Amino acid sequence: MKYSRFEELPVWQDAIELAVRVFALTARACFRNHSGTRNQLENAVVSISNNIAEGFERGTTLETLTFLYIARGSSGEVRSMFCFLERAPGFEDLRFEISDLRPEKQSALKQ
Repeated sequence: MKYSRFEELPVWQDAIELAVRVFALTARACFRNHSGTRNQLENAVVSISNNIAEGFERGTTLETLTFLYIARGSSGEVRSMFCFLERAPGFEDLRFEISDLRPEKQSALKQ
């Protein structure tokens, strides 16, 4: 199937959905005193969809692949942040939600 817009890509749609869910999580009270952690997680999760979009818009297969690898790296960063949050003090009440958001459960981010 050939896509004419990045918004049609299932991987981009899944990445956007993950970002929306992460932003809902980081709006929770336990993140109020952890702005650096919140910002790091939000920036990394938004980078996934943005890099997919940028690579698609570049118009060449090589550049698309390059940006998909960058998006994959951002996915790894998000996964690392989730691992940290599952263990960090102050986030105990969110462990189930964090576990449910882990990228291996998200089709767009499977390695």
